[in-house]
Amino acid sequence: RLWARLTGIQPDEAALHALDTALALLVDHDLAASTLAVRVAASARAHPYAAVSAGLGVLEGPLHGAASGLAHRMLLEVLDRGSAAPVVADELRAGRRVPGLGHRLYPGEDPRAQALFALLEAMPKAGPALAAAHDVVATTARHTDLRANVDLALAVLTASTGMPAEAGETIFAVARTAGWIAHALEEYEERPLRMRPSGQYVGLRPPRPQPMPSSEDAPVA
Repeated sequence: RLWARLTGIQPDEAALHALDTALALLVDHDLAASTLAVRVAASARAHPYAAVSAGLGVLEGPLHGAASGLAHRMLLEVLDRGSAAPVVADELRAGRRVPGLGHRLYPGEDPRAQALFALLEAMPKAGPALAAAHDVVATTARHTDLRANVDLALAVLTASTGMPAEAGETIFAVARTAGWIAHALEEYEERPLRMRPSGQYVGLRPPRPQPMPSSEDAPVA
């Protein structure tokens, strides 16, 4: 059912297997930013729908769930221009991070990307987008040691099956919602409001208040 809502292209067995695997790989991933937001909401005893909404708000960010859409557009541009070199150069020149590369938890390649890439190799239609992704990784490696993450692998799936760029974020959200609900249910069993950090003021010290003059010291009109 999900496939038909993402693209009008009829899937083969390999494509459906890749989508199912992507959903499984994206269900949970430690305390990602969106998952932490869900647990904070659940800690305040927000109802499950509200807790999931908190997660969706964070997932929309370009450094989280929406990153696959940026990677999708990048792969299409690489295919259009025939090489990753000018595309990567444009990103680096503009001071932007190359979409689909690097993850703070993995100094090497994201293992979720490895698993999904292996399945995409079995999809003939994924060949051009897969080659573009490998070109991006190889080209970027000349400038910085960043490896592919799951957003790049997800972008290969969406770009090679006629899905819109936003489809990757949808797949991510559908999968992660199951994990969020599990986290929320777990958090409901914990002490309420346990996720309440304290802030530390680091600005300028306010001026010391001066004592108010007494009525005896007040000037006589």
